[in-house]
Amino acid sequence: MKKITVSTLLKMKAEQEKIAAITAYDASFAKLFDEQNIDVILIGDSLGMVLKGEEDTLGVSVDELAYHTKSVRNGAQRAFVIADMPFMSYASPEQSYQNAATLMRAGASMVKVEGGEWLLDTISGLVERSVPVCGHLGLTPQSVNVFGGFKVQGREQSQADALLESAIALEKAGIQLLVLECVPAALAKRVTQSVSIPVIGIGAGVDTDGQILVMHDMLGISANYMPKFSKDFLAQTGDIRQAVATYIEDVKARNFPTEAHWFN
Repeated sequence: MKKITVSTLLKMKAEQEKIAAITAYDASFAKLFDEQNIDVILIGDSLGMVLKGEEDTLGVSVDELAYHTKSVRNGAQRAFVIADMPFMSYASPEQSYQNAATLMRAGASMVKVEGGEWLLDTISGLVERSVPVCGHLGLTPQSVNVFGGFKVQGREQSQADALLESAIALEKAGIQLLVLECVPAALAKRVTQSVSIPVIGIGAGVDTDGQILVMHDMLGISANYMPKFSKDFLAQTGDIRQAVATYIEDVKARNFPTEAHWFN
């Protein structure tokens, strides 16, 4: 199978082919997901919660992300690999350049940052230095203490308008992919139709260009809790490989998520 690239993902959006994405943290699961033809693998700072058992993602370091990125890259031959930039690793443009280089050298094809227009200079600087960037808007877990918990974002009209403006500004700054987390389905559709880059949703309805789940949630084995927007595909199928295949098939066919998994 041909290796997935940014150009592949842009073509999938243009042709309205849904993008299936999942998190992974080691070579064995990355290989399994790759063999089932997953499109995108994210090494998420969610590892702080699902691997380390912490309450949030804030304790994850760049070194930990680099370690897991290298492991995933060793297992994934086809999928597009994205690495999260952890909390406070991109507080300034100069800091972001150094930390992004660490993750790219570890095997990432793109790095992901959380936040809106305060990141524009950082994003344009990374892109100028040949680092592809994925944005992340809505519920940005690294801002959990500002939000006062893991809460749906963009329900107020002013918040929705500001999020849309941020998405457009991030694209102009150079992001090539955008994750929307825990926003109303109607807002996610509006954002997806307003930008030319692929939009990957999680708890954002069925009208984004693709979907992503944390692998532990998709397999029903998370140590903490099962989010409303997730689904236990392992319980449905009884086999890990079949669970992954069914998740991908349901994303591609628009059978997942359903209205039970998104917010209005």
